[in-house]
Amino acid sequence: MADSRRAQGPPRWAVRASEPLARALAGRRWVPLWGMIHHRGRRSENAYATPIALVPTTSRDVFLIGLPWGSKTNWARNVLAAGEATITWKGRDHRATAPRLIEPAEAAALSKPAFRAVVGRFPAAIVLTRSAEADGSSDVTGSGEGAPDR
Repeated sequence: MADSRRAQGPPRWAVRASEPLARALAGRRWVPLWGMIHHRGRRSENAYATPIALVPTTSRDVFLIGLPWGSKTNWARNVLAAGEATITWKGRDHRATAPRLIEPAEAAALSKPAFRAVVGRFPAAIVLTRSAEADGSSDVTGSGEGAPDR
């Protein structure tokens, strides 16, 4: 029987195995499905950078991030608490504001047709309003050193 005290989320072995590759590729200009979300810990105030998969949407005004491990992941809770984040995507920093959790049906409707079936199976997603490019003076971005807050 599974230990009910274990935190929800991806298996630790999977994180350890995939994180170096994800960190190396996320946010690069030539990897459009992966980005890096820069956020602050809701309690610690530490700066974190977490690799994410961005879902292509029908609107250029939003970022859609599927949450295959649910809405309780620490980075998602941090972004929701802060009300903003910076997303490094396609080699540029973008300010993202007004984060909100959405249901799978709404996430599927926002995504491009090729991604709807996958996104519709996630327990939740976060949608953020895409603002003008960050000017680099944002205090949300961090060096991303150390382990990300999951």
